[in-house]
Amino acid sequence: MDLSYLREHPAQLPVFIQHQRIRETPVAGGSICVAQRLTLDDGNSVFAKSLADPPEGFFAAEAAGLRWLRAAGGAPVPEIIAELPGMLALEWIDHGEATPRGAEELGRGLAHTHRAGAETFGAPWPGYIGALPLPNEPSTLPWGPWFARFRLQPFLEASTGALTSDDIAGVERVMSEISGYGGDEPPSRVHGDLWPGNVLWDRDGRAWLVDPAAHGGHRETDLALLGLWGGVAHYDRLLAAYRESWPLADGWRERQPLHRLYLMLVHTALFGAAYGESVRSLLRAL
Repeated sequence: MDLSYLREHPAQLPVFIQHQRIRETPVAGGSICVAQRLTLDDGNSVFAKSLADPPEGFFAAEAAGLRWLRAAGGAPVPEIIAELPGMLALEWIDHGEATPRGAEELGRGLAHTHRAGAETFGAPWPGYIGALPLPNEPSTLPWGPWFARFRLQPFLEASTGALTSDDIAGVERVMSEISGYGGDEPPSRVHGDLWPGNVLWDRDGRAWLVDPAAHGGHRETDLALLGLWGGVAHYDRLLAAYRESWPLADGWRERQPLHRLYLMLVHTALFGAAYGESVRSLLRAL
């Protein structure tokens, strides 16, 4: 099996793996899926992620998001080589180190991706973030009420065992007052889970977007998530290049904790009380 054959016959990939016709090398970093580098007969490699019993539409959602982001022609997104119910295979990116120039290119590319827009908030496909369903019902609500209803409320409900009553009351207060934070904009084409670990740097120092939870959302969400956990490499350079390409509305810095609260609630829903203090820290900032 070579790369051209795989592109034409993607359904054959599990058969070739099962019969050991493809060299498999584990790839570190996956917390949900099994990640591997698959080396084909012609020496080309692909990146494959698989799950033995995935939720319905799990890989289809990621594939739809990757194609949608890639179609924008902005920040680089890997090509899909094979999309199967239990596996997704993407073009292989040789890993490298981040560079200031690459971060600036990412800022400009991300602005281009965001500008491609979306018809509504949400998406035409059912979504996932990690292993959790991501409510993607298309909505014509203004951004603030939509964000509260579809990005905060579901993960707050899924986090009740991980949060204190004060935490829950704090998030509910933010949701009830969300219009006061401002920042309403039409929907942008966003990655949706763009914490620094979902940026892959290649050997040329160029950044690629991976593992999306893509949807029509607020562009500030992607930018805020890039600053989590120490921030993506050369974060300040990235933000400056982005803002030069597409200025942000007043108050964007003050809204960063609001956008980050979404992903922290995802983490309390997935991993429990270990992320409770992160939620509290964001509530204090708000």
